[in-house]
Formats: sequence, C-alpha cells, structure tokens
Amino acid sequence: MMYNIDIQNDFVNDVEKYVVKMGGTYIDAILNISEQYEIEPQIAAKFLTKPIIEKVAIEGIDINILKENTAKLPI
Repeated sequence: MMYNIDIQNDFVNDVEKYVVKMGGTYIDAILNISEQYEIEPQIAAKFLTKPIIEKVAIEGIDINILKENTAKLPI
C-alpha cells in the first residue's frame, strides 16, 4: 500500500507534537500515533525522518534495546 507525502508529513508532525505535549518518548509516540493512523509500526518506520530515527536510536541505547556501537535501527 502506498501512502501519500501528506500522510507521511502529518504522521511525523503528530509524533513530534505527541512528544512535546505528552512528554513521552519517541518510541511511545510512534506506537501511539501508529495506532491512531491504524498502521503497523513497521510501516510507520518508513515515514520517519532522520532526526527522529536518531532520537529513537538514542532512546534504544538508554533503555538497553540497542548496543551503543551498533545503534542502527532495523529499517
């Protein structure tokens, strides 16, 4: 399924707004916004910008999901 650029931009903006408004993590924001858009997180990962991917990687290191020297998300 193809998603248009507007949906992708809206998704990224909603993730950013969620983090600012709710004070949560980017990981939580992506999961919650994915649910609102009724899309799988694996699909949502394709919408993410490089800065958000970097923030998620940092969160992953902080909570020991990713190792620091291999901090690359599988997307």
